[in-house]
Amino acid sequence: MTPPGRRVAVVTGAAGGLGHAIATALHADGWSVLLTDLDPAAVHTAAAPLGGWSAALDVRDERACADIAATAASRGDLALWVNNAGILITGPSWEHDGPTRRRVFDVNALGAMNGTLAALAVMRGQGHGHVLNVVSLAGLVAAPGETVYAASKHALLAFSLGTLSDLRMAGYRRVHVSCLCPDGIWTPMLHDRLDDPGALASFTGSMLTPQRVAAWAVRLARRPRPVVSLPRWRGAQVRLLDTLPGLAVALTPLVQAAGRAGQRRQRRRTTPSDRR
Repeated sequence: MTPPGRRVAVVTGAAGGLGHAIATALHADGWSVLLTDLDPAAVHTAAAPLGGWSAALDVRDERACADIAATAASRGDLALWVNNAGILITGPSWEHDGPTRRRVFDVNALGAMNGTLAALAVMRGQGHGHVLNVVSLAGLVAAPGETVYAASKHALLAFSLGTLSDLRMAGYRRVHVSCLCPDGIWTPMLHDRLDDPGALASFTGSMLTPQRVAAWAVRLARRPRPVVSLPRWRGAQVRLLDTLPGLAVALTPLVQAAGRAGQRRQRRRTTPSDRR
């Protein structure tokens, strides 16, 4: 049983990849972490070395998110909720049918909204807490080849910042919402994208390890900030392009070339075991 008052964190999409790395880093930092994922068996296995606390969660289910928040709060102080669960589709926007577009938004945007609001229902009551949303650089600028994914992340960024302002307007000074916007991360989400022309945008900058991003998530958990990009120079770069949309479109061929080069570079760095 978690001692009363102990810091409790919930991490979604924590069976593997970045979510598991974040849960591991939080556990090492002294948090009691509830790992959640759509796959109950996988998240149970992932949680075993981290205290063994796990639960199945489909973030698209608003009631299920509320139940997880209540479960976490019953074990201590729900001080952190990390919305990490997400899916990536690539290719021109016109190639994706309605159900596919809805699924991306249901998970990446509405699912994170469900988690945020479930956590805030507890955190507003206790007067403090922190929601950390994993957004991606694709939430800061249009990402060619990842248009629908980027649109869902733009929606999450707007929701997060607007909700933070709403909290301040309502007088909640110790309840925070932060957005972590990393560059491409070498996780299973990208392992099968080395030959995918639609994923070129994810390979144009610094390919990050999940452990590096997780370390930043822990820093952000300690010191909330509205938006943090990783690496910072990439955040500045994409924000500049976002203010100059005509230039951004004109540079699309350069983005494609940089992405192809990044895919080749990553292919040379990886071995078959890296893609498991």
